[in-house]
Amino acid sequence: MSKRYIIPIFVPHYGCPHACIFCNQKKITNMTTTTRPQDVEEIIERNLGYFWKDLPVELAFYGGSFTAIDMDIQSQLLEVPYRYKEKGIIHEIRLSTRPDAIDDRILTNLKSYGVDTIELGVQSLDEEVLALSDRGHSREDVYDAVKLIREFGFNLGLQMMVGLPGDDKDKSISTAREFINMQADLVRIYPTLVIKDTHLNYLYENNLYKPLSLEEAVDICTILLILFNLENIKVIRLGLQPTDNIQLGRDVVAGPFHPAFRQLVESNIYKMAIEDCLETVDYNLHGKTLTIESRASEISSISGQKSSNIKYLKEKFGLSRIKLFPQELDKDKIKIQLEDIMEILDLNLWMASYIKDCMNK
Repeated sequence: MSKRYIIPIFVPHYGCPHACIFCNQKKITNMTTTTRPQDVEEIIERNLGYFWKDLPVELAFYGGSFTAIDMDIQSQLLEVPYRYKEKGIIHEIRLSTRPDAIDDRILTNLKSYGVDTIELGVQSLDEEVLALSDRGHSREDVYDAVKLIREFGFNLGLQMMVGLPGDDKDKSISTAREFINMQADLVRIYPTLVIKDTHLNYLYENNLYKPLSLEEAVDICTILLILFNLENIKVIRLGLQPTDNIQLGRDVVAGPFHPAFRQLVESNIYKMAIEDCLETVDYNLHGKTLTIESRASEISSISGQKSSNIKYLKEKFGLSRIKLFPQELDKDKIKIQLEDIMEILDLNLWMASYIKDCMNK
């Protein structure tokens, strides 16, 4: 996603007609009060005072199910950013909602207040997973909502979760493929966490639910991220945003939480790609020095957190040293040099091959 300033407005559990087993918006947003129009204006003004670069400004309503709120309250909340948008101060307005809280009347109202993007909290397109998670809507509700959103000309965002009750890797991949078929403009992926004071917490404490391990979540999300990357669909969030409360041992009881979950997934992609490349070398790598060059922005993910990828590759192939250098290369291109052997690794070609192999297993 292009660089921009985002003004977040949280409307925790405001308007949401259903209590999903995994959800506690008050814990996730760390807010217990409703949001009023005057609050929206105060937040806008406060954030505008922090912005110093000449970048587009987007206002985003997070949490709850915005379009399930009373229509008059929706209009009151939207009217504030719309005034700023008409003046050219705010450039885009985005909100999130449930698939079963979309109809012609709602979308007509959103259009009249300059909303650009609607994100649907889909979570899964498997009926069993939806039922076990108490979502209160069907997969058909999702398809109907997507069709209407497209007809009205909004940008489409879709959110999914992995590791919900009844979910597995194949079901998550199936949901991701359907997101691709729906031609989503952007996607969010959240590994399921057990949050305090939720029904999922009750199930977990009574041994009726087992969350994904961190390794399992990284494995599944690696495939999902590759699928979306290959289709040029922007994954704007991968993993729940850490806050003072969203930490293991605080409001997160269990589950694959990591404060830099996305980097774990991206590092895993680089590790596997370089590993596959080295496995094609037809002579002993023991004691050799490997040199890797890439864009500066990719160096950290190639190295892995706490140099985990470097350690892994050295140990597996018996390399004496791995050197990383920033270089002006094309995006997703990595230069790998081993003595007199040099290869340009095209990450997109590798990802396409990896997905093909995964689907054939």
